[in-house]
Amino acid sequence: MQLTFLDKMRAIFALARLGVTTRFRFGGAYWVWRNETAFGTTRSDVATQSRFSWRSQTQAVLEYGAWVARMRQLMK
Repeated sequence: MQLTFLDKMRAIFALARLGVTTRFRFGGAYWVWRNETAFGTTRSDVATQSRFSWRSQTQAVLEYGAWVARMRQLMK
């Protein structure tokens, strides 16, 4: 999925808002769950994740942020 500049800015804002909401506790319940659902829990799942480039992982995070922003907009 190709994100526009505006989509990327909304994604960054949504991710920052999510970080503030969770007080940036990346070891907390939400972020542990989010990491497990995104990358798996077994050693082989994590090894598979490391094969992806930094760029593709960043793109995936931005797409998730854009999705969060769209879901928040739909809830209004």
